[in-house]
Amino acid sequence: MRASDKAGVPRSRTLAKDLVLVSRGVRVPAASGASGAAALRAYTDLDDSSVLVSLSAARLWGIPLPGVLNGDWRIHLARRRGFSFPRRVNVVGHLLTLLPEETAEHDDVRLTSPPRTWLDLAKVLSVEDLVAAGDYLVCSHGSDFPVPKDPVCSIEELTETVNRHPGMRGVRTARAALELIRVGADSAPESLMRMALINAGLPEPVLNFVVRDPFGKAVLWPDAAYLEQRVSLQYDGQHHGGAEQHLRDIDRQEKSLAHGWLEVRISKHDLQGDMPAVVHKVRRALQSRGWRRGEQPPRRGGI
Repeated sequence: MRASDKAGVPRSRTLAKDLVLVSRGVRVPAASGASGAAALRAYTDLDDSSVLVSLSAARLWGIPLPGVLNGDWRIHLARRRGFSFPRRVNVVGHLLTLLPEETAEHDDVRLTSPPRTWLDLAKVLSVEDLVAAGDYLVCSHGSDFPVPKDPVCSIEELTETVNRHPGMRGVRTARAALELIRVGADSAPESLMRMALINAGLPEPVLNFVVRDPFGKAVLWPDAAYLEQRVSLQYDGQHHGGAEQHLRDIDRQEKSLAHGWLEVRISKHDLQGDMPAVVHKVRRALQSRGWRRGEQPPRRGGI
């Protein structure tokens, strides 16, 4: 009712039969296709102390979440400590200590900042999935990439947020994840690929690496790379199923060989199971290029 009063909508209109009551004080048109911020804005308009948090805030920021949580679309709503506990249908209520810099507005919705949202996710995510979430937030690509990208926040901002809440539930998971977050992973599968390799005892590949021709021109942008062995890793997502993309993938593979690189293509199936196939693929590729267990490739910039 508060938002309708601000908009000058008569109270009688809010009681019309073409509106559906989804929660106390929240009505939407029966045929509404509202999603994302538009569907959640009413919950923070209810009062000035309500903030979207946890999974709800993560979805608005675009943070990748594991598939097991896809079916949980409950709304996570918080108030600061000292206020009453949020109690509504389909709402998971929270009382949190939120510092001024830990809240923000996104598409006119009040929610926790990206670093604070990430920290709150440490209560419900594994280290690997929290690394994928962190990689998404800090990912950036320079001007020599086909599509330059700016980060949502920095690793330093994530670290500062963790340090402000030393006793918070999930902080140990957050600290473990911080050690593994890297700049340059474009997707959660790429992050999980890296985690699978590290957990199997293989060397950690380099991200944000650019392969250049003898004249210094950028020619290849692998998802991850082993510089000394010249082995590149390329994760093939769903968009790689089209005919045009298939031709581009062949062209990229041939270009890799022409520049002395061995490309290893990884699919989602290679990431599944307790002993994912990606480990065997990458190990064989590294060994074919002279790598022996115990060697750690140098971490340095593009060539």
